[in-house]
Amino acid sequence: MSDFDTPYLIGLDWGTSSLRAYLLGEGGRVLQTRAEPWGILHVPDGNFPRAFATLVGDWRTRWPDLPAIAAGMIGSAQGWQEVPYVECPADAARLVSGLQRIASGDGRFLYLVPGVLDGSPLPNVLRGEETQLFGALQLLPELAAEALLVLPGTHSKWVTVTDSAIRHFATYMTGELFAVLRDHSILGRPAREQDSRASPAAFVRGLDVAREKPVAGSLFSTRSLVLTRRLAVEESLDYLSGLLIGEELRCALDTLGNACPPLVLIGDGVLCQRYREALLHFGVDNVRILEQAGSAGLWRIASDAGLLATTPSVSPRSANYA
Repeated sequence: MSDFDTPYLIGLDWGTSSLRAYLLGEGGRVLQTRAEPWGILHVPDGNFPRAFATLVGDWRTRWPDLPAIAAGMIGSAQGWQEVPYVECPADAARLVSGLQRIASGDGRFLYLVPGVLDGSPLPNVLRGEETQLFGALQLLPELAAEALLVLPGTHSKWVTVTDSAIRHFATYMTGELFAVLRDHSILGRPAREQDSRASPAAFVRGLDVAREKPVAGSLFSTRSLVLTRRLAVEESLDYLSGLLIGEELRCALDTLGNACPPLVLIGDGVLCQRYREALLHFGVDNVRILEQAGSAGLWRIASDAGLLATTPSVSPRSANYA
């Protein structure tokens, strides 16, 4: 094994629906990735130590001095152990100060990353996204001075960063609203009963409606346009998606006024591309996409905390890893 391939850290992204583990080498380079559908609500028998050992136990055996760090809902009240939020403004040092060390069940320890609380009159919380954010700042240092980092998803996050710290953020339940309306409402029923098809034009049509007025008064148009044959049933879900994403963008961009700092979308590439197209339609054209930031964030936090193994010992029972 070359020095370039030497592991220095085990990092875990442990969310609500999935568990992903990274074996990280010098500078945070990903040497290997493993994943299981063992989010905190789906851990077999609710046994977190056993799930941890099953996924990365051989790494721990092979490199017994290798530290391990986890971010995400694993540190929530429903997770392995609750880790208190740190408050905004939150920089990397504040996250490090909130790290919590727990026994991992194999005679060693696991470090849990705290979430972040925006304690404004309508409070907001991050749990897992903060690690992606600091991964983005690690990968794109020019964002540290001022940036708007957007993480689309079930609960989209719009995060303002200045001077290397999370200053403020807002949550939009766009993805969850779409899933609820698609699967459990009259708006999604027609499309569920026959095949849907992608329609960029229907998506843009929904964006246009949302840009002009609040969506609460126009959601029903997803059904009425189909009833009057002004919208194909198969295209109605893309129209609904345009309405909801358009509402998110209208609300978020209205709070910025005419000043929009450099904007970076973080997350799944396909979803981020959809958001970039929507932002362009709203007149925001300087948008970048960053797909992989979680592992970089785990490396950054572990490095700042002084956790990284400098000379990891190797078990004599194995010379290679797969």
